[in-house]
Amino acid sequence: MTVVPVGEVELDYERAGAGPPLLMIMGLSGTALTWGEPFLQALRGELETIVYDHRGVGASSRLEGQVTIRQMAEDAAGLLDALEIDCAHVLGISMGGMIAQELALAHPERIHTLTLGCTYCGGPGSALMAPEIARALAEARTSGDRERAIRVSWEVNVSSQFAADEQAWARFHEIAMRRAVAVKVIAEHARAIYEHDTSARLGAIALPTLVMHGTADEILPVQNGRMVAERIPGARLELFDDVGHLFFWERPQRSAELMLAHAGAYA
Repeated sequence: MTVVPVGEVELDYERAGAGPPLLMIMGLSGTALTWGEPFLQALRGELETIVYDHRGVGASSRLEGQVTIRQMAEDAAGLLDALEIDCAHVLGISMGGMIAQELALAHPERIHTLTLGCTYCGGPGSALMAPEIARALAEARTSGDRERAIRVSWEVNVSSQFAADEQAWARFHEIAMRRAVAVKVIAEHARAIYEHDTSARLGAIALPTLVMHGTADEILPVQNGRMVAERIPGARLELFDDVGHLFFWERPQRSAELMLAHAGAYA
């Protein structure tokens, strides 16, 4: 990956594939590696994927003080500037979907199509993870036992059936071991998520929008995907039955097919 100056920070990014650019915005505690090769490879035949690490993650600049979702949206816009990309397809998942919402509201001219996955908009009717899930994650992350932290993260981010797939678990574990995200960075990004609320502003998004969500999502329940899709004019909702938060891990080929069809429809 390559580090590039973006405003007051530097971001670590990677470009691969051929075709129109697709900016991919990762979620809380994830890295550019967390997209997983099956999903990325399925996209790269038709799109040039641009993945990057948020401030505080990987080789990107250290996180100094507080950060907001809007600031991270400006980081995303700044990365497009640094790469001399005027307009791109944008995919944001989880916290990255929140960032993508703010990017779409602030810089709609920079986005060709918008895809929001396993995310939420805040406000009445939305829901974060259940207290027991939040407690299990927090206890694991602060336990000092990295193996436990990775395992718990895996189990709550995918469906119970997929969690039992040992090959998938091995891939997830290897990625998590290669690039860790500091607990204090996760805590600060989580604080930004709790403050996020675009619920009253989503109606201003006039971009071709696809929303994807797993019905068994325990991190951000599926009601959030329905709510986001309902509030963005003309948005299309695609649900993955019995799939958890990381739908692009459980259904990489179908996720890529939907993403490519959405992008291709507005080429």
